[in-house]
Amino acid sequence: MGDREQYTPGPASGAQIRKDGEKWTLILVRELRHSPEKVWQALTDPAHLREWAPFDADGNLGTVGATVKLTTVGAPTPRVTETTVTRADAPNALEYKWGGFDMRWELEALGGGTRLTLWTNIGHRFIAMGAAGWHICFDVLDRLLSGTPIGRMVGPEAMKFGGWRRLNAEYAKQFGIETPDWPSQKGRTN
Repeated sequence: MGDREQYTPGPASGAQIRKDGEKWTLILVRELRHSPEKVWQALTDPAHLREWAPFDADGNLGTVGATVKLTTVGAPTPRVTETTVTRADAPNALEYKWGGFDMRWELEALGGGTRLTLWTNIGHRFIAMGAAGWHICFDVLDRLLSGTPIGRMVGPEAMKFGGWRRLNAEYAKQFGIETPDWPSQKGRTN
């Protein structure tokens, strides 16, 4: 995990938001240097998810109809939600709910890699935070799949990270929304 100290996320990019009635959807696109099959395994296998995702899974998400408990990592009190996989078209598309929010993953072969797209509905005030958090998760995922893991950075731990604060502000600006003045950010310059 020595590379973690040198890790700095790149600029906010590959994200957009859509509004449908009162429902907001965050769409994140990331190009990874790994095959769709390898990325699919990282999205569905509990051992892989434990290395990069903001939740732990007690079962594999790769089968339609599978019932899996997802536990949010880093929450003040563990938040466990049970989900049923509604779509698992390996290695192209995966759908389920996490904490009541729709999660739709699409994987598209791109050269020797994968274009990964995540659609998730999210509360409007949390869109920039969510984009910043997923940005870091995708960076951690890419490094994990490259064989240079830096360890999962999620929840309050990620929010203490200087790169997260910068990303949150950049995404908020891109989306034209105000960032809340979080107490953890007051007086910090990084």
